[in-house]
Amino acid sequence: MGDSLFGIHGMALELRAQRLGVLTSNIANAATPGYKARDIDFASALKSMTQGASTSQAIGSATQYRVPVMPSLDGNTVEMATEQTAFAENAIGYEATLNMIQDRVQTVTRALKGE
Repeated sequence: MGDSLFGIHGMALELRAQRLGVLTSNIANAATPGYKARDIDFASALKSMTQGASTSQAIGSATQYRVPVMPSLDGNTVEMATEQTAFAENAIGYEATLNMIQDRVQTVTRALKGE
């Protein structure tokens, strides 16, 4: 029932949460020599999940190393402006997806109450 009730939004919320973790890890390792920034291609991962892949399979196939615009001398590929922008964009998407799920739950709750 959860899949039909929430549709694609449940999968999207799970992927956005995982992506927030990856982006947070990038930001936390901004000063770590040799650290390679990664990101999850959200659209690719979501497509994989809608085609039946598990969350871990979808994330594994959609995770890519970020190509830096300006590589650092210590081999770290984290660029704070890029990471902060991706984090903010993903956080807004997470919040929007969560709001859609909450609206769906409220609609079902009102219907069950007969309102």
